[in-house]
Amino acid sequence: MSSPKTTSLHGLHAETGAKFVEFAGWELPVQFAGVMPEHLHTRAHASLFDVSHMGQVLVTADSGDPSDAAAALETLIPADLIGLADGRQRYGLFTDERGGILDDLMVSRHGDRYLLVVNAARTEHDLGWLRQLRGVAVDHRTDRALLALQGPEAERALATLIPEAAQMRFMDSRPLEWAGHEVWVSRSGYTGEDGFEISVPNDAAEQFARALLAVDGVLPAGLGARDSLRLEAGMPLYGHDLSTDVTPAQGGLGWAVPKVRRLDGAREGGFPGADVVLAELRDGPARVRRGLRPEGRAPIREGVALYADDAATEPIGTVTSGSFGPSVGHPIAMGMLPAEIGGTVHAELRGRRVPVAVVDLPFITPSYKR
Repeated sequence: MSSPKTTSLHGLHAETGAKFVEFAGWELPVQFAGVMPEHLHTRAHASLFDVSHMGQVLVTADSGDPSDAAAALETLIPADLIGLADGRQRYGLFTDERGGILDDLMVSRHGDRYLLVVNAARTEHDLGWLRQLRGVAVDHRTDRALLALQGPEAERALATLIPEAAQMRFMDSRPLEWAGHEVWVSRSGYTGEDGFEISVPNDAAEQFARALLAVDGVLPAGLGARDSLRLEAGMPLYGHDLSTDVTPAQGGLGWAVPKVRRLDGAREGGFPGADVVLAELRDGPARVRRGLRPEGRAPIREGVALYADDAATEPIGTVTSGSFGPSVGHPIAMGMLPAEIGGTVHAELRGRRVPVAVVDLPFITPSYKR
């Protein structure tokens, strides 16, 4: 069995007291000071996460015309990429012929090229999916690290190194310069906080990370806090809340399929599973991802069965993500439930039924810079 891969910041993580776990074939820091303090520090100040395990892929048209690359990508992704302005980023999905979600990703336009950031566990699949496209070049950039600086003080911290970052707004994405290196900066993240994701050449990543950690208010954080932060923000995680068994409408991601790609839109369909996806967006899904708040202090975890009441014998749904929410002060979860279900359901927890309120997502109010 091969050893897990490590990022260019692995040595720095070890030096700063990281505890490591294996995730998607990588050895990554799960925590430094602890999940709860890192979570709360991110909400109050700024934290630096190493997300270099995620795939960074450049797609360019052989013709040199970015609209050709966008049109090719639209055959796989039900988003408006032809209308994506230079310097902007958009959330997207890969779908299969049954309408299931193969992966979720971010797409940025940088001039004539498109930068795709995909999930680590799905990178090889996504590369194969993209390389079936004709008329485009697909370049998997393994020579770059990816850092996420998240929290209300992220702008102040990054501006000490890259002043232009302070002028960016939510979902801006552009190449900038730091210490003679081209860095790709997007104002986005997966925590519900204002922040940035910064792609840096591997040979400059440690220097860049050390410079950010030297800024007052910035501390390192691991995968544990990133998971609890995204759960509070109501953000789904591929392989847990999203999979090939979940369609965009079921995943609560209908907003990622814009009007121009829907039924009667100017570029209706044209992506895998369009007949299933678009009909379900029109008619409504039979089941949907919902927020859950268990009674008491014990979290309900992924895989826990959900029942209509405390006497039911057949489950009606399943928890897909669950933990304690440090910012909200109580357990939180997400799960798949019949679309008509509301009010209270019951979870099977250690041999007893626990009441669970079905609530709207997210659990916190995001603080993006619009």
